[in-house]
Amino acid sequence: MSFNKIIVVGNLGRDPELKYTAQGTPVCSFTIASNERRKDKSGEPQDITTWFRGTIFGTRAETFARYMEKGKPVYIEGRLRTEIWTDREGKERTTLEINVSDFNFVGTGIGEGSTAIAATVAAGNGVSQTTSKRAAAAPIASQEPEFDDSDINF
Repeated sequence: MSFNKIIVVGNLGRDPELKYTAQGTPVCSFTIASNERRKDKSGEPQDITTWFRGTIFGTRAETFARYMEKGKPVYIEGRLRTEIWTDREGKERTTLEINVSDFNFVGTGIGEGSTAIAATVAAGNGVSQTTSKRAAAAPIASQEPEFDDSDINF
C-alpha cells in the first residue's frame, strides 16, 4: 500500500484560472506560496518561500475560482507530484504540483467588516458552506520556536 498526501497553508500567488475540458468539466489552476522563517548562519532571520501549483476539478473548482483571489490565504490538501521540465535556456526545472482533494478558506471575508465565509470542500461531498457573524480572522502567530541548524546535536 502507498500513500501520498500533502497539506499546505499559504497565500495564492495569482488569481485562480478557471477553464473547462472538452467534456465540460471545470478545472481551476492556481499557485500557492508557503513561507517559513529561519535564521541564516549569521543569525539573521530569513524568509524561505516554497511555491506550488494547484489543480482542482469539478464543482469545487468553480467554488474555488469564485471566492479566491491573489494574496488570499487558503488551506489545501491533495496528492503531490513533481514535474521536471526544461526551460527556454535549456536548464532543467522542477515544479511541485498538487492535485487538490480538499480545501478550506482561511480568514476570508467579502469586503470590510462583512460576514466571514468558511467553506470546506471534501472530495465527492459537494460544497459545505457555513457563515459566522465575525469579521475575517486575524493571522495566528507562529508557535514554533526559532532556531538554526547549529542548535541540533546530531
